[in-house]
Amino acid sequence: MFPSSINHSTLVGDYLRDPLGVFQHVLEHLRDIALTWGPIAGPVLAATAVATVITRKRWHRRYHARLSNGARVISVRTPPTVDPSGAITVWSNLVGLLRPGWLRRFSGQPHLTFELTFTDDGVQIQFWVPGVVPPGMVERAIEAAWPGAHTSTKPAGAPISDAAEGRTVEAVGGELRLARTEALPIRTEHPADPIRALLGAPVGLGPHERACVQVLARPVTGHRVAKARRAARRVHAGSSTHLVGRLLDLVTPGKTSKSSKVKTPNVDRQAGLEHAAQDRAVVEKLRANQFETRLRYAVTTTVPAAADKGEIRAVREVLRGRGHAIASAFAAYSEHNHYRRVRLRHPVDALADRRLGKGDLLSIRELAAIAHLPIDEAIPGLQRAGAKAVPPPPGVADVGEHVKPLGLSDSGHSRPVGLRVADARHHMHIVGATGSGKSELMARLILADAEAGRGVVVIDPKGDLVEDVLMRLPEELGEKVVLFDADSKARPPVLNPLDGKDKIRAVDNLVSIFSRIYASSWGPRTEDILRASLLTLTSRPGIPNLIDLPKLLTVPAFRQRAREEINDEVLTGFWDWYDELSEAGRAQVIAPLMNKVRGFLLRPFVRAAIAGGESTVDMDDVLNNGGICLVRLARDALGIETAQLVGSIIVGSTWQAATRRARIPQRQRRDCGLYIDEFHNFLNLPYPPEDMLAEARAYLLSMTLAHQYVSQLPSEMEEGVSANARSKIIFNVSPEDARRLARHTMPRLSEHDLSNLGVFHIAARLVTSGEEAPAFTAVTEKLKPAVPGRAKTIRKAARVNTRPRAADPVSAPPTPSTVDPRRTA
Repeated sequence: MFPSSINHSTLVGDYLRDPLGVFQHVLEHLRDIALTWGPIAGPVLAATAVATVITRKRWHRRYHARLSNGARVISVRTPPTVDPSGAITVWSNLVGLLRPGWLRRFSGQPHLTFELTFTDDGVQIQFWVPGVVPPGMVERAIEAAWPGAHTSTKPAGAPISDAAEGRTVEAVGGELRLARTEALPIRTEHPADPIRALLGAPVGLGPHERACVQVLARPVTGHRVAKARRAARRVHAGSSTHLVGRLLDLVTPGKTSKSSKVKTPNVDRQAGLEHAAQDRAVVEKLRANQFETRLRYAVTTTVPAAADKGEIRAVREVLRGRGHAIASAFAAYSEHNHYRRVRLRHPVDALADRRLGKGDLLSIRELAAIAHLPIDEAIPGLQRAGAKAVPPPPGVADVGEHVKPLGLSDSGHSRPVGLRVADARHHMHIVGATGSGKSELMARLILADAEAGRGVVVIDPKGDLVEDVLMRLPEELGEKVVLFDADSKARPPVLNPLDGKDKIRAVDNLVSIFSRIYASSWGPRTEDILRASLLTLTSRPGIPNLIDLPKLLTVPAFRQRAREEINDEVLTGFWDWYDELSEAGRAQVIAPLMNKVRGFLLRPFVRAAIAGGESTVDMDDVLNNGGICLVRLARDALGIETAQLVGSIIVGSTWQAATRRARIPQRQRRDCGLYIDEFHNFLNLPYPPEDMLAEARAYLLSMTLAHQYVSQLPSEMEEGVSANARSKIIFNVSPEDARRLARHTMPRLSEHDLSNLGVFHIAARLVTSGEEAPAFTAVTEKLKPAVPGRAKTIRKAARVNTRPRAADPVSAPPTPSTVDPRRTA
């Protein structure tokens, strides 16, 4: 230590005696070292530096390729009302992406990108998420922070697409960097939404113009935050935060702080309110979690490839003006710090690459002030989410042999949702506007039942539902199909409503159907005549037929023969009274009935299907053995009232077959289903709908009832369906209906949500294990593509069911030519 001190003292003494000589001596010594070691060390250092730079670039390129592999874009549809604190919640949750220190050092820290993309149609908000981030994490954070927001995820692509053929892209863009040290915060408190000006800047874009603003952000800690704290200490000490500025501070006269050993201006900082406020702002910023950020923007358009320089110059001037407007919108964040513009080379490629190198440090509150959903409710061109997405509660089934598929959940990680067959016995009520997706959902349920071997009866007043089913049914199920098609010219099957063992009940059903459909012009005398006539026809030997009803009332000889074949004093008395009437009197009393019956029977399809003689359809067989009865009424072909009559007759026959299942031991009954679209037109039986729904569960008949709006239902039917069709599927409905149906979905889904559901978007409240589960939302799945020629194949296979059934022992045997060989085998 002593010699060293002597040498040091000698060097200092020499410097004091001859400073220039000592400086020359040091330079000569360094020159000798450079001449000796330069030829060796120079190339080594240069090669090392080049290798380091290349390695670093390759590592960054490889790391970004890992982020981009499997990256996705989450499109966000804003809720009707945006919570201003939602952005803080989102970015606070995304701090969870922060990796451990050793992993950040060797593998890097993934970042996210908040993007606003503008077109002539409006603005789209989306998040770019790298592939290393687990699926569903960011989506759940967004939906949790902004209740009611909808997210949809797709593979990542460029935010601004390339030019079409024959056109070239012209682009103007830039970056926004903090003008002062990153320790100083930008403005976070605003009287109005700070991105209002940003959203308004690109308004009026042309058809080929696009604009995009990106906020790239990744959570940071450790040495990155320590760097900002060092900058904060320099701000507090009054020194420069840049290296050049600090070197200049060393040679600038001023007061030197004992603690920092840094020269500071001779000012009283305690008396400076501005400096005190600045210090508080720095402390407030750095005590929160931090994100490293980068802001980029670009405006592009396409021009014809043959455009001259003058046209291109004019286009670029327009783009430059739009770019200035976007960059100027960030002036609203100016306070202790502000943004300055930096040139961005190749803006289209830079925005598509989404690479984040070194950036500026922002707190969560600052980042939330820049990257958030618009708070203003009247933003032009912004597509908002109609109804909030609510996840299904625990216990809702997904897939399985005994589950009827409904769709996919639309909240968080998507999963299938369905209704268990046992729970479907509590019946399903589907309501929604035309075109909202009811028919596709019913078609999926029908196909699932048919493929599982459960008997189904489908009443379709329009025809599209049955067509969808026919085009997708498995070919091997064709022989199980019974098809009533009012538009088909082929011979239909026969379902005689008067054919069967329980004649009195069949007459009651038919009279009730006529009286309910023609209620506005129906009276007690008309009902009396119809009931007596039907009972007379069913009392005769053989197969009663509706085609004989007009003859019974108008042909005396036929009526006389029928009277001789009955043995009932009440009926005999009725016909005595009827025969005592004059011709004019009889014509007058039967006119209200005859105009309805003739209008019904004048339809060729009705004569063949309902009044065609012996029934060829056994509804017991359909329900008990997995049959498929499809009724395509096509109201434009039959008329509204006739379609209602035919549909109601088939519903009545189905209900009679269901009640006969009481004779089958309960453990041997098979589940079956009745699907009725616009069901209020077809529940015209003498039994109240609520009683049918209550009893059908015991017979394992699940009823699916669909219609368009609540006011279509009479008050009693509405109450019965509300109470006994316990599973509710609600598509988009009117505000009036939403107010009434919200009683079933509150508090999870409000009337606003029900009236703002999108197409194929449902609100469901299902019965789960016998109990009503809370409401949730889902999206129904599209039907599988139609199989070419399948409908024609199924129709051909179903024609075998148009032939008469083998006779019961009490009935006359049919001729051999009309016997169904499958049924007699």
